[in-house]
Amino acid sequence: MRLVLDQGKAIETYGPADLTEETTDAIVNAANSYLLGGGGVDGAIHDAGGPAILAECRQIVNKIGTLPAGKAVITTGGRLAARHVIHTVGPVYRGGERGEAETLANCHRESVRLADDHGLCSLAFPAISTGAYGYPEAEAAPIAISATLDALTSAKHVTLCRFVLFDLSTRRAYARAAEKLYRLNPTPQFRMEKAD
Repeated sequence: MRLVLDQGKAIETYGPADLTEETTDAIVNAANSYLLGGGGVDGAIHDAGGPAILAECRQIVNKIGTLPAGKAVITTGGRLAARHVIHTVGPVYRGGERGEAETLANCHRESVRLADDHGLCSLAFPAISTGAYGYPEAEAAPIAISATLDALTSAKHVTLCRFVLFDLSTRRAYARAAEKLYRLNPTPQFRMEKAD
């Protein structure tokens, strides 16, 4: 699924695929607040990217302390094909009544903003918070797509945001969210293209 905006900007849903193999300018890491690697996407990125990523993460933590949920920082991509990693901390899902939606939206907005501030043109997201943090895919997907679209609309440099999703069910959830968003916003500046 591909949502295409004016000026050639686009949001894509893609997968099943491995985020660490993406060739976008940056990939987004669903990090923990300590930025020291962990399981899931976070561990895979640190493993594939090598020690340079962890070294920069340690410098950031030494400077700012732990990274709050909804915020983002940027490091090198180390050995990854992507030149940079944007680390953001998603919310732990506690039923959806404790500001989780706004925090998740902030993860996406801040990641796009940070990429844009660094003059990057493309970035790839995982399904933030839907793994160990327990956010239901069907609830996370519309928040992620909508917040990314909002941020992309005002970006000066970023033209592509790709959701690289680990399995088919997650990809379907994000594709459904993109399709629903399109149906609710039919304008000449906005079109949808279906892939495969």
